[in-house]
Amino acid sequence: MIRLLLLPLLLSAPVVAESRLLRVVDGAASWYGPGFYGRRTASGETLRQGTMTAAHRTLPFGTRVRVTNLTNGKTVVVRINDRGPHRQHRVIDLAQGAATELKMISDGEVPVRLEVLP
Repeated sequence: MIRLLLLPLLLSAPVVAESRLLRVVDGAASWYGPGFYGRRTASGETLRQGTMTAAHRTLPFGTRVRVTNLTNGKTVVVRINDRGPHRQHRVIDLAQGAATELKMISDGEVPVRLEVLP
C-alpha cells in the first residue's frame, strides 16, 4: 500500500525539479564602478572590466543568468561570481563588459529582467 502511494510522488519529483530551473525576476541593475576592478570577488576571482560576470545576493557562484535591459531590449548572459548588490531595490550588479553590452553605462541603473538559465 505504501509503495503504491509513494510511486506517483517519486515519479513526479523530476518534473517538479525541472520546472524550477528557470526563474524570472524583475528589478533594477547597476554596474561596478572603476574602483572595484582588480579586487577579489566573493568567489575568489579577480574582477575584470570586460567580463560578462555579475553579483547576486543568493544565486550560487557559476549560475548563468540572462539579463534584459527593459528600457532598450538589449540582452546579455552573465555568470554569477560575486555577492551583492548592497542597495535593496537592485537585483544585480554587472561587470562593465555586461553593462556595455546592455547599453546602460551612461544611465548607471536600469530596469532589468533576470532569467536564471539551466
